[in-house]
Amino acid sequence: MQGRDFSIARPADSTAILLNEAAVKVMRLKEPIGQVVKWQGTNRTVVGVINNFVWGSPYDPVKPAIIGFMKGWTGGIGLRLNPNKSISEDLAILQKVYKKYNPDYPFEYKFADEVFASKFQTERLLGALSSWFTGLAIFISCLGLFGLASFSAEQRKKEIGIRKVLGASMGRLWFNLSKEFIVLVLISFLIGASISFYYMTGWLQKYTYHTSISIWVFVITISISMILCLVTVSFQAIKAAISNPVNSLRSE
Repeated sequence: MQGRDFSIARPADSTAILLNEAAVKVMRLKEPIGQVVKWQGTNRTVVGVINNFVWGSPYDPVKPAIIGFMKGWTGGIGLRLNPNKSISEDLAILQKVYKKYNPDYPFEYKFADEVFASKFQTERLLGALSSWFTGLAIFISCLGLFGLASFSAEQRKKEIGIRKVLGASMGRLWFNLSKEFIVLVLISFLIGASISFYYMTGWLQKYTYHTSISIWVFVITISISMILCLVTVSFQAIKAAISNPVNSLRSE
């Protein structure tokens, strides 16, 4: 953000440090570049300011961080592999160099993307379970809706017959049978969307960096819900609408 990174061409950078935004805020430094900060018992010069980044738990807020050099502190090295070679080739070269300079310790390595992904293992599992349970809930709901539509059509058989005799079109009959289910879906959507928005907002607030809930999520949800409702109900509604009114009215 400000200043520069460490440079091998500058031997004095062995006493330089970088600060993140949180550290600058805590120290109340208006002009951090060039400031002298006492760190680890030694005066250090601030040469750069970097963006805040999540380096620990994604649930914790970003902590103030000082990046500097202390001889003997190195416990690991971060390297970017050569994209023109295979990973196995790169690892073989690294192992050879490692064994040359540190033969008494085993060669251990981790990939940055795997380490990062492990931070969200719980969320991935939760997402997979949510998808399965959502699919199961939709399937059960459609079965219940189909049964309710069948019962409603059977109960209103005589009403449908009278409407047909009086000249009602099939589209009008289909709409009359379907509209009550559409209203129920709308009411349930409003209740479910309100509860979901409240709890999802609270869940996202646990993360330092998080997305926002877009209105399009709810638009797509209600659209899919309406389509599923109409597809499920339409079979019974159309079946009742095309039936012969004589069969339903002959007992009257």
